[in-house]
Amino acid sequence: MDFILAIPLPVRLLLLMIVGATAGSAINLATYRLAWNQRRISPWSAAPNGVPPRVWSDRIPIYGWWGLAREVHAHGPRFWLRPMLVELGTGVALAVLYTWETQAAQRLWAPQGMLPPPPEFLTANIALAEHVRFLSHGLLLILMLAASLIDLDEKTIPDAITVPGTLLGIALAAVYPWSLLPAAHFTHGGQTLEEFLTLASPNFWPPALNFAEGMWLALACWSLWCFALLPRRWNTRRGWGTAVRVFFHRLRAERITYVILIGWIVGAVGLALLAPAMPREHWAALVTALVGLAGGAGVIWAVRLIGTYVLGREAMGFGDVTLMAMIGTFIGWQASLIVFFVAPFFAILFAVGNWVLHREREIPYGPFLCLGAMTVIVRWVSCWESTAGVFELGWFVPVMIAICLVLMAVMLGGYEIVRRRFERG
Repeated sequence: MDFILAIPLPVRLLLLMIVGATAGSAINLATYRLAWNQRRISPWSAAPNGVPPRVWSDRIPIYGWWGLAREVHAHGPRFWLRPMLVELGTGVALAVLYTWETQAAQRLWAPQGMLPPPPEFLTANIALAEHVRFLSHGLLLILMLAASLIDLDEKTIPDAITVPGTLLGIALAAVYPWSLLPAAHFTHGGQTLEEFLTLASPNFWPPALNFAEGMWLALACWSLWCFALLPRRWNTRRGWGTAVRVFFHRLRAERITYVILIGWIVGAVGLALLAPAMPREHWAALVTALVGLAGGAGVIWAVRLIGTYVLGREAMGFGDVTLMAMIGTFIGWQASLIVFFVAPFFAILFAVGNWVLHREREIPYGPFLCLGAMTVIVRWVSCWESTAGVFELGWFVPVMIAICLVLMAVMLGGYEIVRRRFERG
């Protein structure tokens, strides 16, 4: 850590811009290679038919796109502009995010007179925590950019981005717990101590979660995610019996089912072994990341199911569910819930403009979840100080969420009735 801090800040920012531009090249490659309709636009792909072979200078971030502009006859006019801006923007974004999280970060001080929690959840190395947290958020930003670009192009989000991203978020939390968002800072014995956000924050961590209860909770969240990834198909138009037979037939026929089953077994055994062996702060962070996975995905999944049932058409793609699962592992269920309420404001602005300009009703929702996530990360201090009192209610919060979902179903049902009567009239 001292070695990094010894590097002058302008040099660090320049290096980060170079790293970010290189990461932007990887984002562009993923955008074109992981999409359903793959395109050989990235200079790291083979040149399309009828196009001269690419040269080494084409692969230089940002600069290389000036040379690739010669391929406009194969990809369309100004095709090179967006990927060039992606590389430039990623470099600038990482530098700005680093400055914000390590140089201008505000502190979440605990309420007056509040005693610090158990020492195992605190760190005095604030600089290290801020730098690792920046690394975590930078990786999440890169993953979300790739997912958003594909969603904008095709209205799909590939599991090839969200699944590895989810595993990465879980691993980061388990290896270094303070990569999670901060919950509070304390002054104790002349030292400044930082507490990471746990699934119980702003309340203290329940000791019962250190043992069997924590393991079963973690296993339930892991199982939910593995189930969500299965190749499922459920259609009751021909009756429940047919729906059940088709459901299990597809599970047996798809090879990915057995890969996911093996992954579930490995994860379940790993959780059983880690529960008694891991240091308590690492175990708490691991369980927190898994609950963040389930909480982030669960809310979007519930909205998808309710909207589809009430409206009679797909209300939200399942890629949004896996995307929020990934985001939840990095920021926890509390921040994911805030993202759920923030994202619609960005989506509404885009939807209105899209309707005025193109008369299109359907919009990809993934980019707005990502935009909401970055907004919450950057404005975390004000977000947490404004909402911590709500999350103090503990288990009553899921009850309030369930009530909100019921009210949403009623509102959607009323909207659908009015819409049908208006169309008939």
